[in-house]
Amino acid sequence: MRKIYLSALGLILVASPLLAQKKAAPKPDPLKQSVQQTIDSRFPDMTELSDKIWAFEEIAFQETQSSAALSAYAEHLGFKVTRGVGEIPTAFVAEYGSGSPIIGIMGEFDGLPGLSQNKVPFKSPLHEGAPGHGCGHNLFGVASLGAASAIKDLIAEGKLKGTIRFYGTPAEEKYFGKLWMIRAGLMDDVDVMMDWHPADETKTEVQKGLALVDFIVEFKGQAAHASGDPWNGRSASDALELYTTGINYYREHIKPTVRIHYHIQDGGQVVNVVPDYSRLWVRVRDTSREGLIPVWKQVEKMAEGAAIMANVSHEVKLVSGVHEILVNRTGSAVMQKNLENLGPISYTAEEQEFAKKIQEATGKPQIGLVSQIKPMEETQEHSMGGSTDVGDVSWVVPTIRMGATTAPNGTPWHSWAVVASGGMSIGHKGMGYAAKALAMTMVDLYQNEALRNEIKAEFKQKKGDYVYKGIIPDGPPPLKAGY
Repeated sequence: MRKIYLSALGLILVASPLLAQKKAAPKPDPLKQSVQQTIDSRFPDMTELSDKIWAFEEIAFQETQSSAALSAYAEHLGFKVTRGVGEIPTAFVAEYGSGSPIIGIMGEFDGLPGLSQNKVPFKSPLHEGAPGHGCGHNLFGVASLGAASAIKDLIAEGKLKGTIRFYGTPAEEKYFGKLWMIRAGLMDDVDVMMDWHPADETKTEVQKGLALVDFIVEFKGQAAHASGDPWNGRSASDALELYTTGINYYREHIKPTVRIHYHIQDGGQVVNVVPDYSRLWVRVRDTSREGLIPVWKQVEKMAEGAAIMANVSHEVKLVSGVHEILVNRTGSAVMQKNLENLGPISYTAEEQEFAKKIQEATGKPQIGLVSQIKPMEETQEHSMGGSTDVGDVSWVVPTIRMGATTAPNGTPWHSWAVVASGGMSIGHKGMGYAAKALAMTMVDLYQNEALRNEIKAEFKQKKGDYVYKGIIPDGPPPLKAGY
């Protein structure tokens, strides 16, 4: 009997840690389950809206149809919508609730020139030469609004208290519309801001990206017959070439974190005329605004030297610029937990085959779609990559960011491949996933005042005594400047 008793006791002792572990497992949050269900119920409408914006193919400050469709949907869902904010006709704010906390969420919806594409895994323009959503912004604004709507419902039901505010933010690809919205004070009272971006993997975004400045350089000379009397001409094109040569020699003497790009917009019209006008768009980047500023000013000065050598006049016009992102790891850790709770996106065999065909067409390893949730990365001191006006927002209000898989792994971004994926089920799944993760994280923010205070404390500590100032010219946004 003693032996049997001891064996039974041993079973109890072995089993007890498992029982304790089972008891310790957190119960599903009913509010997080609710927002997921809301987003699932609205997913058909979100997909239809995303596809409309995908087909509109609108670029910076020209997103009239996209903005109208998003803002109309927000009104349909019960938000109070204010259009034309920040002196931008396509910018708007949709709000619901009252009092604190105020949680904001951003949504973009502009495309890129020349990237029109059919929903096929090989290059095939839908409208030759037209714009396309090569950064997935047709998914961006819709997912954010979907997340906001799920929170709005909980506030309406009395299950959460506070204000939810969706920001319709145009012109992220050029001009950076958020800068003018910040200048108008539209984000000054927000407690925490949410953001996401389409990507080729799913993760919490904790890298800083690059600070950036854009400016236009124009050279003006004297036209003349290129053969008959070229001595009477002063070539603006010569100045342009001297300037770009100087930029390219300068590359040897800048830090590895710096990037300099230029695009020749006008180098002269015909071969037999000494051109009296030339223009190029110049972009300088670095991993911080402190590193950016001296390089920017040097590249600007070089334009004067080129003008002197070509005996022409010149003018430099600031377009705009953005800060690097002020990462908030406290908020990011909350996002990470919600991504882990959601788990990876699942795909059909047909979606994986579509992805592999895109990878084949773009010369990438044919591994298909990747959405596994990895541990949160360490924030690098000099993280490379792209730039975004979300960086400026992050210096005004604590900002939590994530990326969701909407295109095959390794896909060249700002390309036809992203447009193709964003117009079909691969992009749609990432959109729905992002909406759920964002809404779940916002539930945490509304429910936990201590968490909000910790997020704000990190923001204040990292910002230090820096007083934010946007890199934009005086006056209204350049609404009609075009690309």
